[in-house]
Amino acid sequence: MATLTIRLPDEKHTRLKELAQARGVSVNKLIEELSTIALVEFDTYTRFKVIAANGDPEEGLKLLAKLDALTEEK
Repeated sequence: MATLTIRLPDEKHTRLKELAQARGVSVNKLIEELSTIALVEFDTYTRFKVIAANGDPEEGLKLLAKLDALTEEK
């Protein structure tokens, strides 16, 4: 497992701590969850572009529906 050090404005750090507390997780876990969401969105977008380039709009729409379902869960 890697360690990541980031610099944030104090206000943003405070807000992230509040968000983590509201969700009942540590700031570390919150950042891990947020990065997972960002990666899933990126992977879905990348797959959509590949499928769209291959001319299969039905598969692209299925991927977008999965992304919508994922973002509705949060």
